[in-house]
Amino acid sequence: MIPQKKRRQFQVIVFILSLFLTCLLLNPWIIAPMTSLAAEQQDVKSSLFKEADKYLQQAKQVRADLLSPLNFNEAMKFYQDADKDFQKGKNLEEIRKKLRASVAYFSKAIEATKLAEVTLANSIKARADAEQAGAPEFSSKTWSEAESKFNEAARELEGGDVNDARKRSVEAETLFRNAELEAIKANYFNDTWALLKKADEQDVKKFAPTTLKQAQDLIAGAEKELNENRYDTDVARTLARQAKYEAQHALYLSQVIRDLRDNKEKMEDYLLSTEKPLSQIAATMDIVGSFESGFDKTTIEITNQIQKLQNSNEKLTQNLAEREQQLEMLNARIAELQEKLGGVEQEKSALAKQMESQQKVREQFAAVEKIFDREEAIVLRKENDVIVRLVGLTFPVGKATIEAENFGLLTKVQQAINLFPQCTMTIEGHTDSHGSDEKNLELSQQRADAVSQYILANMGVPASRLTAVGYGESKPIANNETKEGRAKNRRIEVTIHPNIEPMK
Repeated sequence: MIPQKKRRQFQVIVFILSLFLTCLLLNPWIIAPMTSLAAEQQDVKSSLFKEADKYLQQAKQVRADLLSPLNFNEAMKFYQDADKDFQKGKNLEEIRKKLRASVAYFSKAIEATKLAEVTLANSIKARADAEQAGAPEFSSKTWSEAESKFNEAARELEGGDVNDARKRSVEAETLFRNAELEAIKANYFNDTWALLKKADEQDVKKFAPTTLKQAQDLIAGAEKELNENRYDTDVARTLARQAKYEAQHALYLSQVIRDLRDNKEKMEDYLLSTEKPLSQIAATMDIVGSFESGFDKTTIEITNQIQKLQNSNEKLTQNLAEREQQLEMLNARIAELQEKLGGVEQEKSALAKQMESQQKVREQFAAVEKIFDREEAIVLRKENDVIVRLVGLTFPVGKATIEAENFGLLTKVQQAINLFPQCTMTIEGHTDSHGSDEKNLELSQQRADAVSQYILANMGVPASRLTAVGYGESKPIANNETKEGRAKNRRIEVTIHPNIEPMK
């Protein structure tokens, strides 16, 4: 047992410590300086690491860790060393040296990704397709082998060995395609057949025959596509994913129909419950959902509202970019005028002329927007360029023939071009991901050439002012996994480059 005297001494010590800690926590004269010191330290670090952090984010955005691993890893080593030194309170100049080194390596990594995106393009696409199919999870061994080969290719390219990089890239592409195939079979085919077996056991055919038949047809079509087009898995993957969904859908519908059959009093409650999600979505958009004649009316109202919001968002994005460009030029103009303060400017500067030219482009852009209906074209602006995305221009399947029904739309394109005297133009052709990469690239080029030839024949502009480029499926603007997304990706874009004199 502890003697009573020592126990009292211990209790006194505990009381004093408790009192001290309470004073410490409650006294602002003690806490405030500590908080202030921590805030000041964070401010110093933010300022010190600002440039390095900016380059780190840029490197991540272009996937430099994947496409330029040597430079990126070296940059991260210097960055992390600088961070450790700062935490230990070491010399700031030494920390700055390490941060400058990290910025230099991040810059090299960012630059190196440009070459990698061209040299390793096929393996990059194969990797993305395999990842989308779930290869890291469903084909982990083959995925790891492919990643290793891809990493070798990227490192060899960084080291200047382009030929070996291409060889490793081909090996990586093959492995990624194998991993994708394994993943599609494991993630979609096996799961779907298991679901269809379950559906058979539960007699789903009796309650949801249409949905079940759709799932069966889709999985059969997916297997057929995969067997006939071994190296073009886009269609097979899409069909397999849809088949899995429809199989799950059929099982769900079957269970609901069984429940309603066994208890018909539930039917009204069920139908009312199906209205709730759409009603909630409508309410968030300030629309009153009404279902007296079904879902169509409210669905159309919501769709129209979403379209308006998307249009508004596009406008705001373009306006923001334009305002930032204007601000940059105005700041430059202010600096220029300050240098000339006290004298008379004999002639307009190159900057002033360029600002006037850009104001004219803004007015021309507004005029182009008025030419097209939303169903014909979406007009966008990127810096000084005006992009006319011809959503209303369609071609026969697999062909590049311009049909008579499109002549009116192309006439409007000519009107838009005429607003920009001496401009140059780029006609871009794009496809969805269905079909082989080579055929899509060829078809997109043919369609871009067809539009280009039409403009040359009907406008009489010199061929030197017009360029036609086919990008195939490489630049999607929507999800290729949906019918609507693929329709958006099949497009022609006419980019008008105004004739603006550059600053000297």
